[in-house]
Amino acid sequence: MNVHILADSASDLPFEFFEENSITFLPLSVEIEGKQLEDQKEIKPKQLYDSMREGTLVRTSQISPSLFKDVFTDLAKKGVPSVYVCFSSELSGTYQTAMMIRNEVLEEFPEFELSIIDTKCASLGCGLVVKYAAELASSGKSLSDIDGAVRSYCQKVEHIFTVDNLEYLARGGRISKASAFVGGLLNIKPLLHVEDGKLVPLEKIRGRKKVFRRIIEIMKERGVNLENQTIAISHGDDEEAANEMKAMIQEAFSPKEVYVNLVGAVIGAHSGPGTLAIFFLNDEL
Repeated sequence: MNVHILADSASDLPFEFFEENSITFLPLSVEIEGKQLEDQKEIKPKQLYDSMREGTLVRTSQISPSLFKDVFTDLAKKGVPSVYVCFSSELSGTYQTAMMIRNEVLEEFPEFELSIIDTKCASLGCGLVVKYAAELASSGKSLSDIDGAVRSYCQKVEHIFTVDNLEYLARGGRISKASAFVGGLLNIKPLLHVEDGKLVPLEKIRGRKKVFRRIIEIMKERGVNLENQTIAISHGDDEEAANEMKAMIQEAFSPKEVYVNLVGAVIGAHSGPGTLAIFFLNDEL
């Protein structure tokens, strides 16, 4: 029996991708003005960014235990071996909740095969993992083969990103409010990356052009066999910047594909409009 793939909305893949590949979609939620809205289903990224630009305060919440219980139980009753490709446990409690509900479901259905993978990735970094898992599942790989290959893949995913406005990171406690104020005055753009699932500051650079050039340099330093990769770019409602970055990547590396999509509502609520993130592999598969 084929292995079924599940993934959450923090992978920032379009909803159509889930439908086309028969992947179960698990939405995190955004709260705007007291309304709880499911990412992708009830709120689109553009709506979120428009609200944030107007000064609306936004909160996010993980996937509900009840949704996990319903989805896992349904798969267990059908006896479908499944792999859930999950948003980084360092950025959300979603993984911990999923593991808790998995254990509850296994008490009732001890034969159910469900692997939950903490990708330690976010946005299209996680999206690349989901795409890889879907390819393995469609090729008929076993659950154990998919589990091992996907966990290995996760360790190779690089995240390099910058934000347009430091204020949103300050709201989330990623940097101090004083740093955000000074950074805004000086046009300082932070470069960040992900280490073991956590957001970690990398460098501070003045001006967008210099940031873009530095991203290309970092890709040269860290990337392996970039010409044969699918490189992903996610953006916080700044298509112009994403296309500029895409052109620079194509000129520098001529990759197999450059995949571009919006940063979804849940991650965008923390990074804000103008975010630009690049994802690639630092080792051979």
